[in-house]
Amino acid sequence: MIARAILMAALPTPCLPVARRALDGAAWAEFATALATDMTLELRAMWADTSLVYALFLAPQDGAVFLVSVAVERGLYVALSPARPSATLYERIIHDLWGHTAADGRDVRPFLDHGAWSATPPLAARPLPNLTAPEPKEFLPVEGVGLHRIPVGPVHAGIIEPGHFRFTAQGETIVRLEARLGYLHKGTLGLMLGKSPRVAARFAARLSGDSTVAHSIAFARATEAIANAPAPPRAEALRCVMAELERLANHLGDIGAIVNDAAFALLQARFVWHREQVLRAAETAFGHRLMMDAVVPGGVSMDLAQGGAEAIISVLDGLAAEWDALHATYDHSSSLADRMVSTGRLHPDLAAVFAPGGYIGRASGQAGDLRRVPGYGLYRDIDVQMPVLDAGDVDARVRIRMAEVEESARLLRLILAKLPDGLLIERVTPVTGEGIGWAEGFRGDIWHWLHIEGGNIVAVFMADPSWRQWPLLEAAVEGNIVADFPLCNKSFNCSYSGVDL
Repeated sequence: MIARAILMAALPTPCLPVARRALDGAAWAEFATALATDMTLELRAMWADTSLVYALFLAPQDGAVFLVSVAVERGLYVALSPARPSATLYERIIHDLWGHTAADGRDVRPFLDHGAWSATPPLAARPLPNLTAPEPKEFLPVEGVGLHRIPVGPVHAGIIEPGHFRFTAQGETIVRLEARLGYLHKGTLGLMLGKSPRVAARFAARLSGDSTVAHSIAFARATEAIANAPAPPRAEALRCVMAELERLANHLGDIGAIVNDAAFALLQARFVWHREQVLRAAETAFGHRLMMDAVVPGGVSMDLAQGGAEAIISVLDGLAAEWDALHATYDHSSSLADRMVSTGRLHPDLAAVFAPGGYIGRASGQAGDLRRVPGYGLYRDIDVQMPVLDAGDVDARVRIRMAEVEESARLLRLILAKLPDGLLIERVTPVTGEGIGWAEGFRGDIWHWLHIEGGNIVAVFMADPSWRQWPLLEAAVEGNIVADFPLCNKSFNCSYSGVDL
């Protein structure tokens, strides 16, 4: 545990609920070297501000969270990507947004910046006008006999976020996939600067719309940590109800979309139907199908509507009545097994390096779940049960989702049966400070960091789990046929908007 010892030796800097460890350049370099052999710390996010680079780690053994920073010197800092490949995308966006360069980084190409921004880097202390003509980013080279390339996107059929996929294939077999994202870059971090947390919460809720509740919880908890003002017990319970409804709806929709890509229309129709019932129950209970803006700093903006609990229980009863039949149909379909078993396998060893979280991690031997470790809110008092598989294929990711559907249904019944009375919101007035908040979204772990001065945000970052999952999709499809890419892609279901910021 050499890396952890280096962090503990550094003087803590105020940040709640986790102190920030500020390293000098030499200690950061030593820390980066130690990470190559010390796997007890999982990198969960990296970001920057005008003068510092930050890295966030989780020790899964005991749930300890570590935030570490280093001052940028002459625009440079020592890269973490040689020891933690999952740092690569973070290092690329740190250069795009703040202009800091990762010395000896694994990949120094732009990521979000497609060359069309009016000023670069936009979040630097002094952005400069962009006077250069937009240039397309180069794709990684692949050499070999009989290889050809297939470009797909960024515009896709149907209602889907934009992203460009460049396949290198030999016949029908994928040799390399590279995803080019950034088409949904909205300047969200810049739009949040100078605003109060209450106003900025609306931007956090819209980073990735299918995870609006989870991102709102993480943002609210970061704000509440700075102000040392936890949400009231009833608000915490209602947040859990919303989070589990969001998880339930997304997993049902995902399962339907995956089996649809395997041409199993019957199951797709039933899973999507049940998803629709969950969304309608959410609207009845909280006035919005996605429950957007229902979670705010200090608590929740609305109570459970009259008849809301009954609507949720009714949907759960309807799902339970058909669940065994749906599960049996999936289990006994040889055509589904042929398409899904062994397809798009993410090896557990690679998953251990990237710590992808969520159903992707749990299908490849990783047990991480922020509801359990380190825990937060009402989840600390609930025994969340979550299976772990190691097959790592499309089938395993579907089965993890099915298990999460069952667990979310159980948790919803448990929480609604013991919903406490009391206030919905407490006044939160963070004046100055740093804070971290986290939540377990349906895709995995979500982390938000805030720096507030005089009541307004001066620096912020929001880490969606998809940062660590997109590179693993690229790895998982290697050796599969091109026709199975939609199946693999749906089984990962990474967020485009969540990383495009």
